Amino acid sequence: MKKQSCICIILSIVFLFTFASTKGFCKTEQEVYFKNTEYELNVYKVYGTEKGKTLMIIGGIQGDEPGGYLSADLYADMALRKGNLIVVPRANFFSIIEHKRAINWDMNRRFIPVKSKEYYEDKIVEILKGLMAQSDFFLNLHEGSGFFRESYEGDLKNPMRFGQSIIADADLYHSNQKGADIHLGDIARKIANHVNANIANPQYHFRFNNHRTFEENTPHAEQRKSASFYALSSYGIPAFGIETSKEIKNIEAKVRMQTMVINSFMDEFDIIPENPKVALDPPRLKYVIVSVNGSQNIMARDSDEIKIRKGDKIKISQIEANYERGLSVDILGMGTANDLNKEFAITASTKALVRKDSFSCGEIVISVMSSEFAGEGLGGTGFQPVIVGAGLKPAPTEPVPPPKSPNFKYLIVEVNGLRQVLSHNEHLKIIKGDRLKLLDVIADRNTDGLKVNFLGFVGNKANNDGEDRGYLINTAKDLWLKYSKNGKGLEYNIAISYKDKRLGQIFVDMEEPKLNYIVVKHGQGGQRWYADGDTIAVTAKDTLEVVDVKTNVNGNVGVKVNVFGNELKSEKQKITFDKQSAKNRDGIVITREGIVIGKAKIRIGEPVAGNNLLIKE
Repeated sequence: MKKQSCICIILSIVFLFTFASTKGFCKTEQEVYFKNTEYELNVYKVYGTEKGKTLMIIGGIQGDEPGGYLSADLYADMALRKGNLIVVPRANFFSIIEHKRAINWDMNRRFIPVKSKEYYEDKIVEILKGLMAQSDFFLNLHEGSGFFRESYEGDLKNPMRFGQSIIADADLYHSNQKGADIHLGDIARKIANHVNANIANPQYHFRFNNHRTFEENTPHAEQRKSASFYALSSYGIPAFGIETSKEIKNIEAKVRMQTMVINSFMDEFDIIPENPKVALDPPRLKYVIVSVNGSQNIMARDSDEIKIRKGDKIKISQIEANYERGLSVDILGMGTANDLNKEFAITASTKALVRKDSFSCGEIVISVMSSEFAGEGLGGTGFQPVIVGAGLKPAPTEPVPPPKSPNFKYLIVEVNGLRQVLSHNEHLKIIKGDRLKLLDVIADRNTDGLKVNFLGFVGNKANNDGEDRGYLINTAKDLWLKYSKNGKGLEYNIAISYKDKRLGQIFVDMEEPKLNYIVVKHGQGGQRWYADGDTIAVTAKDTLEVVDVKTNVNGNVGVKVNVFGNELKSEKQKITFDKQSAKNRDGIVITREGIVIGKAKIRIGEPVAGNNLLIKE
């Protein structure tokens, strides 16, 4: 290495600590159309780490085919190593909620010119057409009746049945747009053979179903109005319908076979997943947030009863379940099929049914109290909505004194701005440095006198009364180690008590923040991944971009990047260093709340033969 005595060494480091928008990294973008309507449309665009082709997947274009939309839903959360996905899990959410094939029109027959956009189906179709224009391949997921066979074998097994088939509009199609032949039949047969090798029951094997849609004597002329026909004929992209059989009653088996076909298509199109997953847990409601008269926000779980006055205005603004998508609420006798975020004046007792797609996952009873007990005779002064928990007896017809101690139901907390609901003896997982706030405690009756105490934290230092609700707790700085279990700082306790009697407790499990890796793009040497303690070797003219930092912290909340002691605070921030500062051996340092969670050293020198970009020390 040559001695650099009088020459200033310049190193430019560009900070791109923006995971969702960084080119070259797996990311997911969500687009929402017609928000807060019963036909709300959610579109997920998944971009892979490496460039590649784009596959569009549609599910639920007909609402009585759960095998299609449940399968599509699994791909909205997929991470990709190569290529891209456009996923529309529930193209026709309204028909899914109602579990009907169609509401006004069969949406899969509306891919034709229409004079107006009066119906919601046509509005959605226009969006789907635009998404097709951004795609290289197209899959439409369905459930079909019976089992497709090339020749007649019986009522449920014949050429007019669709189940267990891969449908295309032609065997061979010449695309004027692409100027090439598309061998749809060859692709479909290849996929079917690959998938069938892993399906034990030969009755469930997939077959290529050629609809011959472009031919005059086709028995499937109506398919000329379908999404796959439009994608193929208008944009010249390979388009297929995947049909599992409605006669297969095991929904999980159908979804698994559907995903086998999708995965095989992805492999054929060189779209490589990072971590595909299948999760088919039964839908389960955690809670809903209900506002009463626009100000009183209360939380209710499955089978809870909310007692209100006649004419009170109810709005359910949030649903928390074990699924994020496909959730709706129907207040019986009010509104439409989806009443989420809609306010109604309630004049008679009713129920709020919560659904995941068309599957019921919980209900809340809304009871209108008589004027005698609702305080109408006093103008309603001081009235509060009453929640009667599941399994408890309804409120008595005559007022009775409440028992001395309420029964603790759950604690509402906020971690880095996200709410969680915890029951007695549940464990809350925390990464050291998370910001925690204890919001409220829910009991089966009056909560006056209840206290929530985080053992190891003092909110009011002037008067430690054991009440810690409302304080923002910095879990890296505000906790006393000696109050943790065995003094190790790994487990703390939140106590819920009433007049010094403990009613419940929540355990807080603490984990140290840690760096998994840093991704750095070299201006002269490509993109590299560095683990904690690695050394990045560069030349004086090299340019670095910190394009990703992977930690065990959800969303990297509070994670900071420092280069030679300088915190990077904005996108594309350029920092130069002279020879003296470049001697700082720390290089890139990743911290959270003052805690160093990882480092990567930077060595500056002359280029040498071979790979000089990664040096382990």
